[in-house]
Amino acid sequence: MNDRPASPEWLAALHALCFTTPRPWSAAEFRQFLDSPNVFLVHNENGFLLGRIAGPEAELLTLAVAPDARRKGVARELLSIFEKTALDRGVDSAFLEVSQENHAAISLYRSAGYTPLGHRRDYYQGPKGKKISAIVMFRKLSNNKTD
Repeated sequence: MNDRPASPEWLAALHALCFTTPRPWSAAEFRQFLDSPNVFLVHNENGFLLGRIAGPEAELLTLAVAPDARRKGVARELLSIFEKTALDRGVDSAFLEVSQENHAAISLYRSAGYTPLGHRRDYYQGPKGKKISAIVMFRKLSNNKTD
């Protein structure tokens, strides 16, 4: 994808361009994630995805695509590499949480085979203290393209 390392500062700056809910993460938070042996980063010049191996599952922690690069397949490509990386690390399923108000992300995940598994009421605190629920989504992973 991209052999050039992504700095925590670059990740935080792009994350801030993409999110108000959940709140953008700081460079220090990204540094802490990247120092974890179970966390992995997929990135290119237009975006990134941070994932974590949690037992037999992979968790998609966050996905960010530069506003001017959206709707060009960047997120789908990052998601595909996330899933392949997870499979290569021996997991058999993936899950994520997404704001119920992030319709573009929900559409992407549904089209990639993720299904709603649960609902976390008032999970995120949005701008001005607004509470926003999260949808938990799940997908069984397979090396077979037909699954």
